[in-house]
Amino acid sequence: MINIAVLGYGTIGSGVVEVLDTNSESIANRAGDEIQVKYVLDLRDFPGESIQDKIVHDYEVIVNDPDIQVVVEVMGGVEPAYTFVKRALLAGKHVTTSNKALVAKHGAELIAIAKEHSINFLFEASVGGGIPIIRPLNSSLTADEIQEITGILNGTTNYMMSKMTNEGLEFDEVLKDAQEKGYAEKDPTADIKGHDACRKIAILTSLVCGQQVDYEDIYTEGIDKITATDIKYAKAMGRAIKLLASSKRVDESFYAMVAPFMISQDHPLFSVNDVFNGIFVRGNVLGDAMFYGSGAGKLPTASAVVADIVDIVKHLKTNILVEWSKKKLNLVDMKASKRRFFVRMRGTVEENLENLQEIFGKVMTVTLPDVSGEFGFVTDIMSEAEYNEKVKRIEEVIQMIRVE
Repeated sequence: MINIAVLGYGTIGSGVVEVLDTNSESIANRAGDEIQVKYVLDLRDFPGESIQDKIVHDYEVIVNDPDIQVVVEVMGGVEPAYTFVKRALLAGKHVTTSNKALVAKHGAELIAIAKEHSINFLFEASVGGGIPIIRPLNSSLTADEIQEITGILNGTTNYMMSKMTNEGLEFDEVLKDAQEKGYAEKDPTADIKGHDACRKIAILTSLVCGQQVDYEDIYTEGIDKITATDIKYAKAMGRAIKLLASSKRVDESFYAMVAPFMISQDHPLFSVNDVFNGIFVRGNVLGDAMFYGSGAGKLPTASAVVADIVDIVKHLKTNILVEWSKKKLNLVDMKASKRRFFVRMRGTVEENLENLQEIFGKVMTVTLPDVSGEFGFVTDIMSEAEYNEKVKRIEEVIQMIRVE
């Protein structure tokens, strides 16, 4: 019998308990032992519910109980999660977490503590919800040198972009709809500003390069400035606008960024819609691979957490090696990265084309029959630094969206 403690009985915590209960027999067969939830830490009580018998309010009960072998952290946020997880590891208890904020900030340190104590700190559910991506990067793809990871890593923003595309709605309308459906929080800042996706690409990049990538160093834009008119231009060009989190190898380092991109129909992420996530990986041996599925939600995320629990039970006396050192990776300045740019500006093509060609060279112009007083154009490939310098020479810019 393996006794575990679950920290937090919110959406994911209750999902973990439900998955362990629903699939108890098959999980025990795969793990090689029966798994029992002994404690659930929460500030609240749940009178009338079966879980109430397991509820404790004091973390000391858990960390000081020698029968607890695995701690499941699904509280969210950095504190007190970090303190609780670190203490659990120092006490010789294995830990799994779905907490991307915790992993992005303290992953390297917690992995090192686990290795020192011959136990495990696993975090499959911290990126991509129920999509297996951490484990493949840490085991299946270790023969490859990963050249690129680009993903739609936030289901809320992908749902909103899909809704705007399919129904022609404005940003504020789809945000309200996403909140009503429970996809977006009351305070949606982390999603719509790109912070959530930024932490996830920081985790993935850290695993790929084996060093600490600070999410604060990653250039990040959200979707809060995207309009229904932007969507119309994208559709006229046969493209879709997606919030992409991308990391690409440059010599011995990487550049990473999060921003809305216009992507073409042959892009592997073009058809990833609604609340789904997709992660594209390019290796120098494997070539291209795609990981697709439910990127969030109670049971998909809980499923990934339980998979970590099973892995831990199968390796109770063995540390599963995760290459992620505390040494910081200095990212390449994203201003050196090259791509095309879509720009909306006021005026007409006839009035501005000659000037645009003088500044940008070859451009492709785009007009919409139902939108007057403005047009769009797409540049040739150039660096972010070149674009930023050239765009200073034109006035009346309404919007810029990168083109992938």
